[in-house]
Amino acid sequence: MNTKSINVLWGIAGCLTGLAMIAAGPARAADGPTASHSIAFSNSYAGSDFRKVMVRNWQEIAAQAQKDGLIREAPVVSANNSASEQAAHIQDMIVNGVNAIVILAASDTALNGVIRDACNAGIVVVVMASLVTEPCVYTVDYNWSAMGRVEIDYIAERLKGNGTLLEIRGIAGDATDKNISDGIRKAASDYPGLKFAKTVYGNWTSSVARKEVALALPSLPNIDAVATQGGDGYGAAMAFKAAGRPLPIIVMGNRQDELALWKQERDANGYETVSVSASPSVSQVGFWVAQQILAGKQVPKFVEVPLVRIDAKDLDAWLVTMPVGGAANPSYDQASVVAMIEAANNNTPASLPEVTKQ
Repeated sequence: MNTKSINVLWGIAGCLTGLAMIAAGPARAADGPTASHSIAFSNSYAGSDFRKVMVRNWQEIAAQAQKDGLIREAPVVSANNSASEQAAHIQDMIVNGVNAIVILAASDTALNGVIRDACNAGIVVVVMASLVTEPCVYTVDYNWSAMGRVEIDYIAERLKGNGTLLEIRGIAGDATDKNISDGIRKAASDYPGLKFAKTVYGNWTSSVARKEVALALPSLPNIDAVATQGGDGYGAAMAFKAAGRPLPIIVMGNRQDELALWKQERDANGYETVSVSASPSVSQVGFWVAQQILAGKQVPKFVEVPLVRIDAKDLDAWLVTMPVGGAANPSYDQASVVAMIEAANNNTPASLPEVTKQ
C-alpha cells in the first residue's frame, strides 16, 4: 500500500463525520483579532523522543501562525517531570501576561491552584494529552479506553483468548498513564483467559523500558504478549532478545524504531503485531484550540483527538516517509482543528487529517 492509499483510508474513516458536517454547513474558523496575543506551552517533560517531536511540532505551527499574523509569540517551557517546577513555570507565564497557556500536565491535581490563578487572571487554559481536576480548563485529549481496547482485542484474537501478559506502563502518578492502564485492564476483564504476570514502568521511553523489562524477565514465566503505552515497544523487544527469549506479541506505539523492528522481524520470520498511539502533533491541536478560543469560536470543554492505528497492511507505507526518531504524526493545521472542534460540538467522531508528513 502506498501513501496515497493511506490518504484514501483516512478519507473513508472520516466519511461519517464529513456527512454530518455537510448537513450542518462547513466548519468555519473564528477570525477575531489574535495577532497581538501570546500562547505559551507548558510541557511537563521533554526527555523522550515523542516529547521532543511534540515540541518541534508546536514550534513549526507557531512559527507559521506568526508569519500569518495570527499570534505574537508562542514560547515553550519544559519541566523535568516535576509538578512543582511546572507550577513555577506557569506562574511566570501568568506574571508575563500571556493570553493562553497550553499545558501538558505533570499531575492531575498538583497544578490546580496555579491553573485557577491563570483562569482568574482571564487567561485561556487548555490542558492537552493529560488531565487536571480544575474545572476552568478546556481539555484536548484522546479516548484512552479505546487504545486499551485496540490492544487487548488484538492480543485476545491472536491468542484465542488465553495467554500470559506483561504490561508496560508510562510514568507513575501520571493521569494519562492511569487512564491507559485502566483501559487495558477493563478490556482484559472481557477475556478471563488473559493473565498479567507483571507490570513495569517504562516512562514512555525505550531505554527505560528495556532496563525495566530486562530486570523483570528472569522471574517471569513465558510471556505471550506485551501491552504498552507508546515509546516502549522497541526497548521491550531488545530486552527479550538480550535474554534469549522469543519475541512475544508486542503492541507497538507508532515510533519509527518500533515500526522498523516490526518490519525487520516480519521480513525475517513473519512476525505480526499492531501499533496504536497518540501522535506528537497533538501539540498542534492544543495550539489551534487555544487560538480559536481567543478568536471567539465556541469551543466545548472537551475536544477529542483521534488515535493513530497502524495495521500490518499499512506498515510499509508509514515507514517510507517516517524519519529516524520520528513517529506516525499527521499534521494539524487550523482548518483540520476547526473541523475537530465542530465534531466535538456536534457529538460526532473526529477524523484524522490527510497524512501529509510524518
